[in-house]
Amino acid sequence: MVDKSSAGYADIAAHFRKLIEDGELQPGATMPPMSQVREQFGVSITTVNRAYRLLKDEGLTTPRPGAETVVAQRSNVAATGAARLERIARTGEKYAPGETSINHTAQLRSCHDPKVADLLGIELGDEVVVRSRVFLRDGEPAVAALSVIHMRALVDVPELLQPRPFDRFWQEIYKERTGRQTTKSPERRTARLAATNELDMLDIHVPETAAVPVLVLVNVFHDDEGPLEVWEDVYAPGLWQVEGEKP
Repeated sequence: MVDKSSAGYADIAAHFRKLIEDGELQPGATMPPMSQVREQFGVSITTVNRAYRLLKDEGLTTPRPGAETVVAQRSNVAATGAARLERIARTGEKYAPGETSINHTAQLRSCHDPKVADLLGIELGDEVVVRSRVFLRDGEPAVAALSVIHMRALVDVPELLQPRPFDRFWQEIYKERTGRQTTKSPERRTARLAATNELDMLDIHVPETAAVPVLVLVNVFHDDEGPLEVWEDVYAPGLWQVEGEKP
């Protein structure tokens, strides 16, 4: 909830960003007139104009003839994993409007990625649970999502080896069964070239010699025994993120 007594343009933009992400403002919907938003938040028209310009720059809205602003049909702003969890907590919905997931897998693997091994606090070659899925936006692959989970989680949540998706975030089940709270480290963002399997997951077909840069977000979860899970989300080319953990 925005504190109207101290709302700035970024706060107002975040307010409408969440409404768009949660589906309360659907693609093609007309945004409220700036005069109405000015009265709602008790700010100047200049502040509202900056907020609307920010939403436009992010690709969330678009101008329409007649001086109206509407929600974009397909935004290039990609929701983070953290924003997905925030949305589930707010709305109870697993997916944003127009979103779904496919190609769910779950298996035991040996971890040979030094960075992931370090984040999980394990040795190279140790077994881990790897769960993967592809998030679609309006039927198009948007995110290749990988979860690497410490083996100790299997003791309490053996369902992790079942490929079908959970009805809720699996860590909620883990907390219920163990009494342990989990926390998330600050989200890490980087860019690199996509691996072959990631291109396959995102249905990107290019020559073998082609280099495809992608945005990668990493989230690490801990409980009182140490690292528990590493998320690595690889975003399709053309998608970008906005500042902070906002959708």
